[in-house]
Amino acid sequence: MTKIQTTTRPTSSLKDNRRLRAKLTEVGQPIGIFDSGIGGLTVLKEIVKKLPQYDYIYLGDSARSPYGTRSFKTVYQYTLECVQKLFKMNCQLVILACNTASAKALRNIQQMDLQRIAPNNRVLGVIRPTSEVVGKFTKTKQVGVLGTTGTVNSDSYKIEIEKFFPGIKIFQQACPMWVPLIENNEMDSPAADFFVKKNLDELFSKSGKIDTIILGCTHYPILLDKIKKFVPSNVKILVQGSIVADSLADYLIRHPEIENKCSKKGTIKFYTTDSTDSFDKVATIFWQDNIRSKHVSL
Repeated sequence: MTKIQTTTRPTSSLKDNRRLRAKLTEVGQPIGIFDSGIGGLTVLKEIVKKLPQYDYIYLGDSARSPYGTRSFKTVYQYTLECVQKLFKMNCQLVILACNTASAKALRNIQQMDLQRIAPNNRVLGVIRPTSEVVGKFTKTKQVGVLGTTGTVNSDSYKIEIEKFFPGIKIFQQACPMWVPLIENNEMDSPAADFFVKKNLDELFSKSGKIDTIILGCTHYPILLDKIKKFVPSNVKILVQGSIVADSLADYLIRHPEIENKCSKKGTIKFYTTDSTDSFDKVATIFWQDNIRSKHVSL
């Protein structure tokens, strides 16, 4: 009987896949930081301060910013497209440094999309890390949240904080004018004073016992000094950047299978979906140094 010889030689497609994996491994895997525009730079800045050894890619979807007033469906679609772009840029770990994206898209991406498009990759947000620690700061158990209309309407902070600290009462206030004021470099204008005071007065009218405020938008730290002018001195103001940086450091310790793949040359690359000139000009407000970004198409 004639024996049929078989071969274990890989097909060309398998060879191509192996070459691609080898190439990606050689290039390394930076940590991806995504924001709908520029505000996420306040988070990236604190992450780099805490974890300077890693490589980072920042992607701002400035062409479609702001996300704050868009529907859940649209924010989810836009965020998923940007996450997939960062995956293609070899980021295995992506941080949504955007409260609106974290509120409207993160859960769907984690539960519905990752297993289908990239089962070994991970996507994290900024709402959960803040929610996990807020109970350490409030004594009255009454907390205020300042955010975009989208973040406030999602009730994401109420939902997340309830999981960790069910006794805390949450009072939310949308601040729709704050982001435009910042991005148009009007932080020191009378208009900025007017809207910051107006929204803070609206927040405290809901409860005079609020002793902790979460800045639930990554733009808002730019207004921190102005916010402090209109807030009682005993009120603690939580800025997300350092909280997210601490949470990421802890995550990497707990997940060595992710950490071991992260490249460590201390580089940062900036990408925008819009004009690089416009992005770089506004980004200096947040980064406090010159940025030279590259344009990317989704």
